[in-house]
Amino acid sequence: MARKKRELTEINAGSMADIAFLLLVFFLVTTTMDTSWGLARKLPPPLLENQPDPPPIKDRNVFVVLANANDQLLVEGEILEIRDLRAAAKEFIANPQRKDNLPEFKEEDIPLLGKMQVSKQVISLQNDNGTSYKLYIQVQNELAAAYNELRDELASQKFGVSYEQLEEAAKAEAATELDNERVKAIREVYPQRISEAEPKDIGS
Repeated sequence: MARKKRELTEINAGSMADIAFLLLVFFLVTTTMDTSWGLARKLPPPLLENQPDPPPIKDRNVFVVLANANDQLLVEGEILEIRDLRAAAKEFIANPQRKDNLPEFKEEDIPLLGKMQVSKQVISLQNDNGTSYKLYIQVQNELAAAYNELRDELASQKFGVSYEQLEEAAKAEAATELDNERVKAIREVYPQRISEAEPKDIGS
């Protein structure tokens, strides 16, 4: 008596697509991206017709940072290592000794802080077309860190907490108007002014 051939049972794969879709949605919803290297930049407003030219900025108020095609930094006309950029930028922004070759200051009445001396500093960043993206990011991070460290020092002095803590409190669901005003006050004393020119061939 011949055996009947066993028929192969098909696996119902209809639900597999649904499972894969649910897994995809799950990972999209729960995965967070590391943004520690992100750059927060605000584009300047568009120029309007018949808009007057901005007043000229004195050389002493401008901190010139050039990154050439050989990934070298030229800061205020001198070669500088990336590890020294933050300290140099802080010295320029704060000008603690009020040197004549560093930025001028103007007195402003800032809410929560009273009358404060605010620097007229501007950081001018110029990159070469051949500058590596790695150096570009490092320069941006060091300049941003210079501002943040000065803001930290001021926040600790005036409010007893770091600037980062002030920002976290302002972003929290239970944030108050006072939390926002504290962050705004620190930023008004140390406004982040980084002017980035279009890359060009600077040379080595």
